[in-house]
Amino acid sequence: MERYREIEKSIIKKYRKEIWSKFIKAIKDYKLIEENDKVMVCISGGKDSFLLAKCIQELIRHGMVPFEAKYVVMNPGYREENLNQIINNAKEMNIPIEIFDTDIFAVSNKLNPENPCYMCARMRRGHLYNKAQELGCNKIALGHHFDDVIETTLLSLFYGAEIKTMLPKLHSDNFKGVDLIRPLYYVHEDAIISWKNYNELTFLNCACKFTEKASLDKEFSKRKEMKDLIKSFKEKNKDIDHNIFKALDNINLECVLGTKKNGKYHSFLEDFEKDE
Repeated sequence: MERYREIEKSIIKKYRKEIWSKFIKAIKDYKLIEENDKVMVCISGGKDSFLLAKCIQELIRHGMVPFEAKYVVMNPGYREENLNQIINNAKEMNIPIEIFDTDIFAVSNKLNPENPCYMCARMRRGHLYNKAQELGCNKIALGHHFDDVIETTLLSLFYGAEIKTMLPKLHSDNFKGVDLIRPLYYVHEDAIISWKNYNELTFLNCACKFTEKASLDKEFSKRKEMKDLIKSFKEKNKDIDHNIFKALDNINLECVLGTKKNGKYHSFLEDFEKDE
């Protein structure tokens, strides 16, 4: 059996419960991919986006809904060896990628050399939306997973002083007709790591020259801080991450001080005074 066929089989067979079933459930629950969609699958070079690409390929092969997919790699200024690793992984996994170059790393580092990550993220998103429109795609698929959702929620709570999370899909404010979707929304990172190790695959981490230098993806990362916090919580309650996730889908508006929508704040006192 060819190497890429073994990788595909592992998703459908060995990791059916942990990956494939949860991938399908998220698509159905949130109507992420529908008939005649044209989806641009974004491959960063990491384990999550490569798994997403293979799941999308399998969905096209085995799914009941006809749709198209384009597999795109945005090169923000990777080192040659990192870009070559992405290309080699795509060949090994039989993913027909299209690469387009940008100068995001250079520009973001120039604008904010001390902490370019925020600017880099914003620039990446804009380039991806532009590319999706160029390709005629109505949806952009990203490889964010369940753990990303929980970590983002805690980051917003502890450092942003608000309760919000990473949604499974959202409309673009600036690029009409293009939606962003996250088909791995229910898939846990542990399952992705296990799948990667089982198939003896090696992927990029961030590959940003700045984070390589500053080790932001290690002990200085706020996201890693959240990972460690959740891990410590799970030692006492193994369902803690599921409970956090469920809480976001079960907010009791009768017991919150205030809510915000479209930039407008509403206090609980508004309804309280009406009930007098």
